[in-house]
Amino acid sequence: MTDYLSSANLPDEYQQLAKSVNDFARTVVAPVAAKHDAEHSFPYEVVAGMAEMGLFGLPFPEEYGGMGGDYFALCLALEELGKVDQSVAMTLEAGVSLGAMPVFRFGNDAQKQEWLPKLTSGTALAAFGLTEPGAGSDAGGTKTTAKRDGGDWIVNGSKQFITNSGTDITELVTVTAVTGVDEATGRKQISSILVPTNTPGFVAEPAYDKVGWNASDTHPLSFTDVRVPQENLLGEEGRGYANFLHILDEGRIAIAAVSVGAAQGCVEESVKYAKEREAFGQPIANNQAISFKIARMEARAHTARTAYYDAAALMLAGKPFKKAASIAKLVASEAAMDNARDATQIHGGYGFMNEYTVARHYRDSKILEIGEGTTEVQLMLIARGLGL
Repeated sequence: MTDYLSSANLPDEYQQLAKSVNDFARTVVAPVAAKHDAEHSFPYEVVAGMAEMGLFGLPFPEEYGGMGGDYFALCLALEELGKVDQSVAMTLEAGVSLGAMPVFRFGNDAQKQEWLPKLTSGTALAAFGLTEPGAGSDAGGTKTTAKRDGGDWIVNGSKQFITNSGTDITELVTVTAVTGVDEATGRKQISSILVPTNTPGFVAEPAYDKVGWNASDTHPLSFTDVRVPQENLLGEEGRGYANFLHILDEGRIAIAAVSVGAAQGCVEESVKYAKEREAFGQPIANNQAISFKIARMEARAHTARTAYYDAAALMLAGKPFKKAASIAKLVASEAAMDNARDATQIHGGYGFMNEYTVARHYRDSKILEIGEGTTEVQLMLIARGLGL
């Protein structure tokens, strides 16, 4: 995998994947991105196209309907999608890393056989319900409960900021809930419970009115006496939060890939605009103030890409990758935000118009520094990785 640190050394199958997704992003995603953003509508036709390409099954074995690829392949696809529409990229990222991956990593055979073929095909989406008003990174703040009643779990509580949780094709939400208390430590035992969305008592509340990612589906969820079989426990009881931390480590590499796509997309839009836009009788690209700004943008994107390639290489080699994933997420999300700001400045007044891709990147990129672990959480994890 060390050869992957240079995109020129990517094996042919990876290069072909990136090219095909890039073509899809330019010809299918880009033409409708502004419309879905303005209407705050979920791009079902785009998701169907990604499903047909097999993107939802990229890192999963063929026995579960997957493409037999790996996580790095998923990241390459996310980078290409992130160049033109972060909402679409996040729909895929969340559908795979937060929706299907927990079932694949921690589910038993029956759970995998029931859910993965639908999720890897992209005909159904799953979501992960972790965050609550008083709990996210702070597991001790979890208030949602799952109590035994005969052969069932009874789930009560609420979640917030849950991606892919309220679409017409969302069929499953994995919920973290308090299932007991550790007698030795007095700490809450948190487990993961599979909740089909057609279960009585489950409600996806009205979607949020967000600053960005307007075509990405995000809802608060409520659970009122939601009854599911005890067999819906995902993984070992009491290990729900610990297992999800592993999922987050992987997901940070994927978020970094989306961020790199956004950063690179801002470079590409700025290069194009700077060559076309004339001021004082010449293209603004001839001005060092502009060309140097774009050069710094390219350097940020390149550095961030190297960081996520490195983290992916460690992950696929079976080596510790937690610190590398946090570095990638930190560097890439900041590159996306910085490049979006600079691209908007280069575009001037046009950069403030929502129909321009850089305007959407400007609104979309901030959440990359917050979701799936804030910048501050990444700094904390990197410091811990250094023994501090």
